[in-house]
Amino acid sequence: MISYDVVVVGAGVEGSATAYTLAKNGQRVLLLEQFPLPHTRGSSHGQSRITRVAYASDDHYAIMMKESHMLWRKLERESNTSIFENCGYLSAGTPDDPFIKDTITSLRTHGVKHDVISHSELQIKYPMINVPAEAIGVLDHSGGILKANKALYAFQEVFKRHGGTINDGEQVIQIIPGDVITVKTSKSTYQALHVVITVGPWAHKFLSSLGLHLPMKVVRISVHYWKEKWSGQYSMQKFPTFMYGKVYAMPCFEYPGHVKACLHDGPEIDPDDRDAVNTNDVTEAVRKYVSEHLPGLETVPSVTETCIYTMTPDRQFILDNHPEWKNIIIGAGFSGHGYKLAPIVGKVLTELVLNKEPSYDLSRCRIRRFLPPKHQL
Repeated sequence: MISYDVVVVGAGVEGSATAYTLAKNGQRVLLLEQFPLPHTRGSSHGQSRITRVAYASDDHYAIMMKESHMLWRKLERESNTSIFENCGYLSAGTPDDPFIKDTITSLRTHGVKHDVISHSELQIKYPMINVPAEAIGVLDHSGGILKANKALYAFQEVFKRHGGTINDGEQVIQIIPGDVITVKTSKSTYQALHVVITVGPWAHKFLSSLGLHLPMKVVRISVHYWKEKWSGQYSMQKFPTFMYGKVYAMPCFEYPGHVKACLHDGPEIDPDDRDAVNTNDVTEAVRKYVSEHLPGLETVPSVTETCIYTMTPDRQFILDNHPEWKNIIIGAGFSGHGYKLAPIVGKVLTELVLNKEPSYDLSRCRIRRFLPPKHQL
């Protein structure tokens, strides 16, 4: 039986970032993935994700984001890979909108370069955007695009360079807790002093086998790409990443001449049967949005892809030790905003493995918030 210091279950971005950080801290690590890599069945695939520092009311994430940006740049250097495109992040809304007010407060508090843009200035600077006359814009200069697939690959390659092992196409069948944990898979059996569980949409099913029934909802996100009517209008030089209401948009990047615009929500699904739901209403909602607010785009998407969010009720992450078995560490429930924080997730989960004081306040990310009082000791 092969033994490791740590077995990480799930090779999405959070698991890969954790395995990478553990290996750099001298741990002998096995990273297991149930599907052959690369794959498109979870939450970490695709070419792009929005990144920003401002976090409105969730200021603890804004604090994390300042270091996360630096760690992304470090990964770029280590892997010799371009991961971040700094095209800015623009949010729009009325001046009394709590999201806009909190975003401005967050940017000011953390000394992040930004502009508050009046409606008339928005019309001049971004004529390809149409928002109501009472709306203003807030441009976070630190924001932009993370190249998701390249970031994931970079974590995995540097992890292997530090002695890590990745076994893909190998599903974990059972975890037997103990001072030494036994991990049974579809192909072998391993032992480890610690196990980290980062299985994305499969977290609820997986953790149930370890006696944890956490309130996570899995939703399917329809990822639409909309063709420009006039070439170059929505290029990264002219159009930042953009959020207004519950729809976000990204400049032409993945497909030439196409903007990525998606509803930040979707129908609840089983991750093993994600295509069983009808998403026509989602497509129609985004179509209406594009027609009204991004008038330089065609109103029928050229390409539609799929992603999955795993949502907690409070939209906060789960970063914690198992309540009964402290050598089992859990990262889950990233609620559609975890990708840009992957380097920090990897850092704090590593600290939990090594029994170090976490670098950040994890009180809002602890499992006990979902447990009955008798389990909160």
